[in-house]
Amino acid sequence: MRTLLLAAALLTVALPQCVWAQSGRARLTIHVRGVLAKGGLVRLGLYDRASYEKDGEPVAFADVPAKAGETVITLAPVAPGVYAIETYQDVNANDKMDQTLIGLPEEPYGFSRDARPFLSRPGFDAVKITLAPGENSQTIHLQNAGK
Repeated sequence: MRTLLLAAALLTVALPQCVWAQSGRARLTIHVRGVLAKGGLVRLGLYDRASYEKDGEPVAFADVPAKAGETVITLAPVAPGVYAIETYQDVNANDKMDQTLIGLPEEPYGFSRDARPFLSRPGFDAVKITLAPGENSQTIHLQNAGK
């Protein structure tokens, strides 16, 4: 399933803006900034309210090689609607967010709207974004990138 979604995202990048608007679908380009030069992958998930609140599966996702400074990820096609974005740099590419013994993140992470967690991840209302038909863009600055 992940492979199909990623393949669809990669194949649709070249379509012009007018095609997305006419199709009623959205294309989302996310600029993840503050990516460390340590490498690994930038893992990103797009969640609707239900999947975000229940720690469910994302409606779309991408795992891409980390590019120091900024990694750009495009998700398409996506149904217009209200979503949340979670992302992190999996520096050691072990398929999980490394945490301390008390559960604090050890790798850079971020949320849509650059929401900052306080003892737990932000609620959906703090991270929600609206995708309209056509081209959409978001910028997320990784937190905890000083490591």
